[in-house]
Amino acid sequence: MKAALYHVQVNVSRAERSFPFYRALLAYLEFRRMHEDAQSLGFSDGTVDVWLIEAEERHAGFGFHRKRTGLNHLAFRVDSQGAVQRFAREFLEPRGLAPLYDTPREFPEYGPGYYAVFFEDPDRLKLEVAHVPQGLEAPHG
Repeated sequence: MKAALYHVQVNVSRAERSFPFYRALLAYLEFRRMHEDAQSLGFSDGTVDVWLIEAEERHAGFGFHRKRTGLNHLAFRVDSQGAVQRFAREFLEPRGLAPLYDTPREFPEYGPGYYAVFFEDPDRLKLEVAHVPQGLEAPHG
């Protein structure tokens, strides 16, 4: 049975801190906002939906760490290295968001032409904007 990724849900610690970040990020990446209320925010690119849900207070205090079991990061694919560079310049820099791992740069260990910038959301969830050349199916970092 063939399947495709339908949606991703990210639980955030505080809506008032994370929702403005994700509104700006997903709008920049041309996702359409489908839903918003005080505790949830939903976006779609027409293929995959991204949902942000405020965690219940009793769960919010544990914090996120990408090395624990579970989600490591979310990656968004763009069509060129220039788009990755433009994202870093137009989205990250004006917000004072520091790229991780001395990015944007090429990652030849993932395959020829793999080019990415990594950064974190307000809860320190790692995010990636990457150019992956057509036909290159590679593991991620």
